[in-house]
Amino acid sequence: MADLPLAGIRVADFSWFGAGPIAGQTLAAFGAEVVRVESEAKIDSLRVVQPFAMNPDGTYKTGYNVSGYFNNFNAGKLSIQLNLNTEKGQELAYRLIERSDIFLTNFTPRVIEKWNLRYEQIRQVNPRIIAAYAPMQGLEGPHRDFLGFGAVLTPVTGISELSGFPHRPPIGVGTNYPDYVVNPGHTVVAILAALRYRERTGKGQLIELPQIESVVNVLGTAVLDYLANGRVQTRAGNRHPTAAPHGAFRCKDDFDSINSPDRWVAIACRTEEQWRALCAAFGHPEVADDPRFATLAARKANEEELEALVGSWTRERKAEDVMELLQAHGVPCGVVQNAQDLLERDPHIKARGYYQYLDHPETGRSAYDGPVARLSETPGYHRSPAPLLGEHTWEVCTRILGLSEEEVADLLAEGVLT
Repeated sequence: MADLPLAGIRVADFSWFGAGPIAGQTLAAFGAEVVRVESEAKIDSLRVVQPFAMNPDGTYKTGYNVSGYFNNFNAGKLSIQLNLNTEKGQELAYRLIERSDIFLTNFTPRVIEKWNLRYEQIRQVNPRIIAAYAPMQGLEGPHRDFLGFGAVLTPVTGISELSGFPHRPPIGVGTNYPDYVVNPGHTVVAILAALRYRERTGKGQLIELPQIESVVNVLGTAVLDYLANGRVQTRAGNRHPTAAPHGAFRCKDDFDSINSPDRWVAIACRTEEQWRALCAAFGHPEVADDPRFATLAARKANEEELEALVGSWTRERKAEDVMELLQAHGVPCGVVQNAQDLLERDPHIKARGYYQYLDHPETGRSAYDGPVARLSETPGYHRSPAPLLGEHTWEVCTRILGLSEEEVADLLAEGVLT
């Protein structure tokens, strides 16, 4: 741990759900000591959300510590139970912030104000604190107290309008994508920039990361298209304006694929050479010169027929065989993988050892997402599985906050430490 790049940095993690905790876990993987502040009075709902670990008899485990959802986002952290609805709880929060380098939260401004954790307040106890606030709509503005997660951000930011098929309602991306990738990534970059600034000047600062503004970044050309051309991009399914065929195509069923026997490949022909190579790979080189498909414009004009034709070729083959065949001919193609593929079948992911397996006291041995990047000299890793709720309350109170055993016992009895 001493050799990791963030060794010696302490994070007071007052976040919950996905975006905040994932940012905190990234910092932990590279050496920071992250203290996750929790309370049974306001439990992180991810602790009670499936998937749950299973018992040997096939039933699901119960309790606050068995959610794979929560555990995957909180490896390597310490957990203290602290009731922030009490005056003494807020005093202990200040004590933790005073002894930390980074303060992290994604609660709404209303909750932050209720707990007296505004930047103007916490910098009084620690002027060097880097305070990262990531509420959905920002600290100011007419919607500042609106509560939302990835499933809300996806439609609000325009992603859902671009996701799905034109003759069907918007469907989004099937997961809370902003929570897992965009917002935690931007938060970590901002924190690292602020850390560098503090190293140069000795000064901390406020980071405001409105998640709605962070997520708008992923719209690509949609906003520019409207700005320059007055055109509103909308759903186009899997098609692309400058490529054909471009989409997901059904392959032969694979009943070894758990709960998901239907198999697919994604194909993207962006050049005439790739189109001709695809036809040759499937044994029908003459189709490349068919007037309906001989040019990109012709293929786009007859896209339904084109997709039906390609689908008839892929449907008779295993997805992995199609991928290898087309890749060998220089055609971009990949299997549409599921979780089983990523954990067990993908030879590249397995060879690189991306998933880290950790032993958790209640869920047993489980796979955790590995660090987001690999540093050649200081590679990050998860030092421990996700903490049990309040597992480190005593340690944090005595080692970090400097409380005596008697003081900790009194605070437990008073319900300040829950």
